[in-house]
Amino acid sequence: MRRILPAALVALLLALTSCATPGPDGAPNSSPAGLSTASRQDPVQAERTMASLRRVDDLPLYEMTYVGSYDATVGTDATPSSPFGCSLFVAAGDPGRTVFARNFDWEANPALVLRTDPPDGHASISLVDISYLGVGADPTGDRRLLDAPLLPFDGMNERGLAVGLAADDAATVRPDPGRPTVGSVRILRLVLDRAATVDEAVAVFTRYNLNMDGGPALHYLLADATGASAVIEFVDGELRVERGTGGWQALTNVPVVGVPEQRRRADRRYGLIATALTDSGGVLDAAAAHRVLAGVRQGHTRWSVTYGLRTGEVRLVTASGGERRYQLPMS
Repeated sequence: MRRILPAALVALLLALTSCATPGPDGAPNSSPAGLSTASRQDPVQAERTMASLRRVDDLPLYEMTYVGSYDATVGTDATPSSPFGCSLFVAAGDPGRTVFARNFDWEANPALVLRTDPPDGHASISLVDISYLGVGADPTGDRRLLDAPLLPFDGMNERGLAVGLAADDAATVRPDPGRPTVGSVRILRLVLDRAATVDEAVAVFTRYNLNMDGGPALHYLLADATGASAVIEFVDGELRVERGTGGWQALTNVPVVGVPEQRRRADRRYGLIATALTDSGGVLDAAAAHRVLAGVRQGHTRWSVTYGLRTGEVRLVTASGGERRYQLPMS
């Protein structure tokens, strides 16, 4: 049954959403009140999205389900000013239960578990550091949350494709004038919405220039439900891809493309992950993957998460000690 809103509430929502004026591409620009620039929701969908927000953890961690559509190519983007930490790996020794795992090591900001199901893309679940939306520790009623789909720091979609990022100080990007430019965090949303496999995700990356101005340079780990994985880095201005072999692949904050494994393992966190995955033959369940993540936690680890690329299971542990589980229906 469709929910009917009181006429006064609909009128108020229409007034709020009309505060944005169209930009040159027809997309609304942010108003002084910080209203969404990417939302393509009608007022009822926006109200349902905001009404779904709830606090579930003292990180603080929130959950929200985005209702309706958005334009993933416009609006807010993250410009972090100091390096990310982060440790990521994919355990694919048993392709029937591939696990993607990551620690997000960063500042003490509030986070959001976001569900999206765009009409023209794949449903996904992702984690967002909402401070990059300008949102504080209590985001209740803050309509800037309607831009939350634009800033996934890691996530998985219904096809079993997962992606995460980490700082890579060695990365350099040389723009191609024939390609559109998107932010270095925004690209994760485009991948989650449009790609079902690692090959398709790599193709999404190759269609865009990445803007890394104003923040740390990044590299990325991708994995899919077949057990395929890849690292994407930018070496001497060029996008480079290294495919996973041997049942696992890992990423911290040191370059891996073209770098001998022995040199990679000189990084403490990479070395600990690599040893654990080598010893296990790349076969880990979610609980074992979380034990590996715990072994490389840092003082500023904000969340540890595993994504079951076949099962759709998401297990999340936050810095506050809270644990949450989610189930993404897989297609």
